Amino acid sequence: MPRTEISKFGEFGLIKHLTEKFSIQNTSTIKSIGDDSAVLYYDHKKVLLTTDLLLEGIHFDLVYVPLKHLGYKAAVVNFSDIYAMNGQPKQMTVSLGISKRFSVEELEAFYDGIELACKNYGVDLVGGDTSASLTGLTISITCIGEGEDGQIVYRNGANPTDLICVSGDLGSAYMGLQLLEREKAVFAGNENAQPEFEGKDYILQRQLKPEARKDIIKALHEKNIIPSAMMDISDGLSSELMHICSQSHTGCRIYEDKIPISYQAAVMAEELNMNIVTAALNGGEDYELLFTVSLEDYDKIVTMEGVGIVGHMTKPELGLQLVDREGGEIALKAQGWNSLG
Repeated sequence: MPRTEISKFGEFGLIKHLTEKFSIQNTSTIKSIGDDSAVLYYDHKKVLLTTDLLLEGIHFDLVYVPLKHLGYKAAVVNFSDIYAMNGQPKQMTVSLGISKRFSVEELEAFYDGIELACKNYGVDLVGGDTSASLTGLTISITCIGEGEDGQIVYRNGANPTDLICVSGDLGSAYMGLQLLEREKAVFAGNENAQPEFEGKDYILQRQLKPEARKDIIKALHEKNIIPSAMMDISDGLSSELMHICSQSHTGCRIYEDKIPISYQAAVMAEELNMNIVTAALNGGEDYELLFTVSLEDYDKIVTMEGVGIVGHMTKPELGLQLVDREGGEIALKAQGWNSLG
């Protein structure tokens, strides 16, 4: 693979080189990259804004994360935050801190991933910044979205009788991470070792190339369902439920046998002698949607593909409980991943 030093382009030349292939997809984007500021136009829409900071060695490991996958994931996890507000992502900015060990070709791979995410989700790249870094790769992404009046969903709207719903399955991304870490440790002891990934493609994809649930937001809209509260599951189901309960002033009951778990995740957990329910509750990085809906929407929700009802909200004095397969109650605790912990 050829290697072009970043110094060949300079800061502005590098930005132009990496972003000139991006095309505008939204009418709300008036001016994108190439001026002192992007220009956006929203008429009678609420603007949604989210940002993420990703640090090498803290949030990702380039030993096993391909740069194209990293670019895709870095973009998609921001899109997920906008969908979690029942909105639509429209524009994004990307800022990078880059050490000298990276070549132009490696950054091209990273931006290829971002471009693919932008195309798949209909989002425009409209700006960003680059800087030298002494500590590896730093990624800061801001995503701008739009929401309709009366349609935006917050975390504080759940009611004591609402149903608790999740999209997809939980724990797969965490088990994918455990698999990658296991193989990294093996490789460190024997550089000739070949990774044992056969039959594990799904959990690897969930960790390396997650998808935001644009399809679920579309399905909710088509069924005329506006959740009472919603957020994406980035830090684990327990942690996210605690956020909704705290802000909505409710308790909750979720049922162990209703938590959706993939076959590959369950097998991986057994291989590693781990509890898959614990992984589903606390693993994080699933980027599925957790939302509550009124009991009146039960007939609509129960027929939705890719959505499961895992419990119900309660009065706050009843607390936050997991009901196990024997009917016993276990208090939920926020044990999701915390970079500052």
